[in-house]
Amino acid sequence: MDINETLAETPAVADGSPFDNAPIGVFDSGFGGLTVAREIAKELPHESIVYLGDSLRCPYGPRSLDEVDGFVQQIGAWLVERGVKIVVIACNTATAAGLSHAQQTFPVPVVGVVEPGSRAAARATENQRVGVIATKATVESDAYTKAIRHLDEGITVFSTATPRFVEIAEQGLRMAEGPIEDFTSLVSKVYVRPAFEEIAREYLEPLRRSGIDTLVLGCTHFPLLKALIGSVVGRDVTLISSGQETAREVADILARRGALAAGDHEPTYEFFTTGEDVEEFRSFGGRVFRTGIDDVGRVAFPS
Repeated sequence: MDINETLAETPAVADGSPFDNAPIGVFDSGFGGLTVAREIAKELPHESIVYLGDSLRCPYGPRSLDEVDGFVQQIGAWLVERGVKIVVIACNTATAAGLSHAQQTFPVPVVGVVEPGSRAAARATENQRVGVIATKATVESDAYTKAIRHLDEGITVFSTATPRFVEIAEQGLRMAEGPIEDFTSLVSKVYVRPAFEEIAREYLEPLRRSGIDTLVLGCTHFPLLKALIGSVVGRDVTLISSGQETAREVADILARRGALAAGDHEPTYEFFTTGEDVEEFRSFGGRVFRTGIDDVGRVAFPS
């Protein structure tokens, strides 16, 4: 079943009202997907969100696509059991590995981050040369190349795996101590440092020399590194993060299904992790979500 068939189904609002206050389910391999959850919260301020970060099995990038597809099935089923009205796979690797399977399996719409990011890149490029940086698994899946060229066959896509960027993003969060409201200025200073710039230049210089005018940040950790990445590729290159476009797609799907939350609905945000260090997830997650997280639950999946 593709997404259009999913959208054609009757809106699942049990009492027949034009609103559905059930939560939106979002998951990622860790806390990076909170960059997407944050955009959903901004776009849809009355919607509740249930977020799961699979920190115990993070990172997904080095794993096989079949293995990650299994994780998608497991986590998606858990979210559906919690009564979510839509599932957002806020992870590029998991989207590449398991979106199609999830759309065929679950009784609610399932949205990934690759197609929204690809649409934004296809709209943004002027010279038809787009770069993609992502995990090894996402690059090897060719998901972005296929999605972008499906939109415009005239676009040339240059993809590079940048696995150490995930490590840098997490290291920077540990270093950026200070109030959450000062987080943007803190990370700009933390990430733009010589050791990180050297790694970024090694990854990004070949893309810059390829003449790209648009660069897709193909991992939900990477928006945290915008200052670092932008300093290397230059101001003439447009950086694309799929979070905003994904949030718009979620809003569009819920509106078409008559499943938006009521305008007076007071949203709740629930956070869960599979990792053992719940406090670390709470601290890091609050910085990424840009709002303090009071409580994080722990979920243990069968191995």
